This record gives sequence, C-alpha cells and structure tokens, in this order.
Amino acid sequence: MQCSWKAVILLALASIAIQYTAIRTLTSKPFQLCTLPSPHNCGLGDQETESPFERGAGGCDDYPFFYVNASRKTHILVLATTRSGSSFVGQLLNQHQEVFYLFEPLYHVQTTLMPRLSHSHNTADRRVMLGASRDLLRSLYGCDLYFLESYIKPTPTNHTTDKLFRRGASRALCQQPVCDAFGPADVNVEEGDCVKKCALLNLTLATEACREKQHVAIKTVRVPEIGDLRALLEDPRLNIKVIQLVRDPRGILSSRIETFRDTYRLWRIWRATGRKPYNLDLSQLTVVCEDYRSSVSTGLSHPYWLKGKYMLVRYEDLAKNPLPKTKEIYDYLGLPMDKNVEDWILANTHGSNEPSAKHKFGTLRDSAANAESWRLKLSYDMVEYTQTVCQKVLQQLGYKAVRSVQQLKNMSISLVQDKTFVPFL
Repeated sequence: MQCSWKAVILLALASIAIQYTAIRTLTSKPFQLCTLPSPHNCGLGDQETESPFERGAGGCDDYPFFYVNASRKTHILVLATTRSGSSFVGQLLNQHQEVFYLFEPLYHVQTTLMPRLSHSHNTADRRVMLGASRDLLRSLYGCDLYFLESYIKPTPTNHTTDKLFRRGASRALCQQPVCDAFGPADVNVEEGDCVKKCALLNLTLATEACREKQHVAIKTVRVPEIGDLRALLEDPRLNIKVIQLVRDPRGILSSRIETFRDTYRLWRIWRATGRKPYNLDLSQLTVVCEDYRSSVSTGLSHPYWLKGKYMLVRYEDLAKNPLPKTKEIYDYLGLPMDKNVEDWILANTHGSNEPSAKHKFGTLRDSAANAESWRLKLSYDMVEYTQTVCQKVLQQLGYKAVRSVQQLKNMSISLVQDKTFVPFL
C-alpha cells in the first residue's frame, strides 16, 4: 500500500518532535554524581525503600560517575580459605569503630546458585558463581544491602529478615540504629546474644549504618584466587585493598578434620587406622594448594592492577605476634588502629588452645600455641602425603617439611620460616 505525501510529511514532523523533546530533556538535567549503585543514588530520591529488584534495572551503571578521592571509603576484602584463621582476621577489622563489617555474605550466593548449577564444577558454573559474587561485592561496598535480597531465602519481607548468615558476627548489625537491644556501652556483644535479643534485621537500617561508617570490610572464603577479583580491583568506583590470608595446608587439613567431621570422615579413618581409604576425596586437599599457588603467584608477581591493593599475611605470623602484625595490617590499609582493636586482641589471644566451645568458628584461644598444634593431631603419613602434594606452595609460603615422626612432634622447633612478605604499595 502506498503512503500519500501528506502522511510522509506528518511522520517526518513527528520524528523531529520526538528527537527535539529527547534532546531538551537530556540537556535540561544536570549530570548526577554517582558513586555506587544504591537505592539512594542517581536521582532515585524517594525510592530509597525499594530494592534494586523492585526497581528493575540499572542503578548507577546507567549514569556517568565521578569521584572525589578525599571522600572515598576504603573497601577491605579478606580473601581466605576455610579454617585458615579468617574469622580471627575479620574480627580484627570488625572491632574498629569506623569499619562496617560483613561476615561471608557470599554464602548466600553459593547456597542460592549451587542447587541450580551442575555438580561437575565446570568452567561455566564457576563463571556464573564468580560473576554473581562480584556483582554482590560491588553493591555491598556501595552500602546497597538490598542487593542481598535476591539471594536470601526465604526472600525478606518489607526488607526484614532473620536469615542473614552470621549476622551476629558484625558489631554494626548488633548496635543502634540496627538493633535497640544494646546500648553504646555494650561494645563486646556476644554473637549468640545478638541473634537472640535483636529484632529481625532491617536492611534499610543496616544500609544506613553502613553509610555512617568510613570503611567497609568483607571476609570471604568463597573466591578461589585473587585473579578472580581483577574486574573489581580495576573498577574506578571502588577503592579495594585485599588482605590475602594463608595458612600452612597441613594446619588447614587438620582443622577441617576436627571441624567438619562428616565431610572429612574418611580422613579421620586414615588418621585412626593408618590406612588411606581407597575412595578418599583428595580434592579436599589438592584444591587448597592449587588455589593458593595460583593466587599467591599472581599476588607476589606484582601485576599493575594490584599496585597498592595487595597484602599477603600468614596466619602463623599473626597468631604468634598478633599486636605487631595487626598494626602492620592497619598501616597497609591506611587506617589508625583504635583502642577497641587492641583490647580485643588482648582478650582473644590468650585463651584456651582449643576453639571456643560455644561455636566452631570461635576466636577465643591461645593463638600462639594454636598456630602449629596440628603437628600433634595429624599422623606422620598424612603429613608426608600433604607435603608431597603441596610441596611447591609450602616452599613458596615458607613452611618447612618434616622427614620423621620425631621432627614432626618436636614442638620446640617451628616449621614456619622467618619470611617477610611486604605489601605491594
């Protein structure tokens, strides 16, 4: 069907009008100064109670962003593996009055996505997990705690939930304005007391508490290696400083056997009988060493994208000299170490040699004695096997191998070499 010349003219005029309106709209509004995606940024105004999933798309990625360096927060990430002392290091940051700390928020990503993915641990599944983890970290560092709502199950109602993993491990989530059960004088609230006495966690109040702090710290054991974080570390909207915590793999194995008794049942059988089960899951050890070797090799090679953003800390060094080592960590972060941190160190490094009876992730213990206590718990053949499988990373990190039962059990001689790892500044 042919169009008349009048119809063509009308269509042309309509197109010009639409373009003119669009141009006027864009040029009449000033650009917004946007730091990180959150319900409060980018001119969202009164939508501060809406989660990003109710709003739909976008956030700040749809807007230009600019930063004033003087006002930037320090975003701290403790990168570790399970049973390497990460809870202890996390608490060294949690005690600082100006740090908003979150304990393992990526737990929710893992528990939500893992059932949907295959169990083959293939490359595609790894990319999905890491992509979701990076997105969540980026939002949390911007104090957008609403982003958690798509991963917490059941989904929070009116932005409130009692399902945030280890909520009580964060001082900021157990204090006003987030929780009214404790006053300003209650600086050392036990995790269990926080869970029992605080009302449901209000994510809006938690977001406000985060914004009031000068810095944000997150601890995770769910990112395998530093290279997986490169996209975040190169993001100009963030000011991330990574503390990679490592521990002697022999100590990690021993601690996991004691803590995760069902998962490591076959290892306990090996220890008790002296015979290695034929169906032992060796990946429970080899993955630790492979990830360590890859991550530490990247970090210590000093790539340009890690400059000023990477510090390697051995758990054993921190356990033996907690106060001086903590001061080194704070110097690297560029933060003053307040009295709360010092008091917590003194109170939590001279206790029992065993983990707190209240919780398997407790921090109260004799840290110096605990650093190499694995030597009295593992059999020599298990240690020898671990040294064979993890030989390169043991040498890389400065952990000595033992060649006899007598050498293993002689606690007067440390297996931790004097080795200095200087932050990449």
